[in-house]
Amino acid sequence: MFSDEIQEILDLQLADEPVHFIVHRADGEQYAEKIKTGWNAIVADAGLSTDVVRHILRHTAATSLMQMGTDPCQAAGWLGMTLEQIQDNYGRHHHPDFQEEAAEAFSGRR
Repeated sequence: MFSDEIQEILDLQLADEPVHFIVHRADGEQYAEKIKTGWNAIVADAGLSTDVVRHILRHTAATSLMQMGTDPCQAAGWLGMTLEQIQDNYGRHHHPDFQEEAAEAFSGRR
């Protein structure tokens, strides 16, 4: 379900002790009780520019879920989006099968 790189990171993290926070410091501890108060530290630790906002994580999650072939209804529910938002903004061009039929037609496999 995950790319090899992401799976390797998850395996390494879970080898010692499970990490209980999605966004966490390198030692697995949380940045702050509330994401608002910890966001600046997260951005600084990651070496990102200050124009990276928290909302970008939602777009990244939606894109990743679609690229992994997640059912759009489940992705929408998990992200708090409507099915239409998922399909219109992420579902078509980020799905693993996007344009597969067109590619097959040009390659002669169809």
